[in-house]
Amino acid sequence: MAVVRIPEENRSLSDAGGVAAYLATRGIDYERWAPGDRGLTAGATADAILRAYSDKIDQLKAQGGYVTADVIDVNPATPHLDAMLARFNAEHWHDEDEVRLIVEGRGLFHIHPADGGPVFAIEVEAGDLIRVPRGTHHWFDLCSDRRIRAIRLFQDVSGWTPHYTNSGADKGFQPLCFGPQYFPPSPAGA
Repeated sequence: MAVVRIPEENRSLSDAGGVAAYLATRGIDYERWAPGDRGLTAGATADAILRAYSDKIDQLKAQGGYVTADVIDVNPATPHLDAMLARFNAEHWHDEDEVRLIVEGRGLFHIHPADGGPVFAIEVEAGDLIRVPRGTHHWFDLCSDRRIRAIRLFQDVSGWTPHYTNSGADKGFQPLCFGPQYFPPSPAGA
């Protein structure tokens, strides 16, 4: 389940309803899918993953005008991993939505709202579906295990192109992932 952290407000959200509601106020779609409910085994091929999620992929394509999907598989053995991550972890935006359905691993999206609101982080894990709208300033980091596998959907067959802001906003935030187990349960009625 995703965790949202808003450092400027010293606030974290770790329940699915609170996460979805907060992200919706920022134009970001979030859904929770139970990982493992598709009959996939560890090490499943990209084609097997796309087949297992074909109904959801088709639904997302119809809703968002996406024309293609693939699977990104990043792990510590990925060639030139640090160079790849350098492209992701600098603040940028895209001409199309960034849609990710996380199949394995964890990662951290930082969002820099255009309205001047506080930067916030969304830690995603297996079963999380996120849609960051086109034009949203953001950056992405892997968690300490440096592992993520996700279905990506694109509105242009050439994939996404980052437009870097060079704002430096990404330099003031640590890529720390804690996961929902880090946060104690909220008191009743809180």
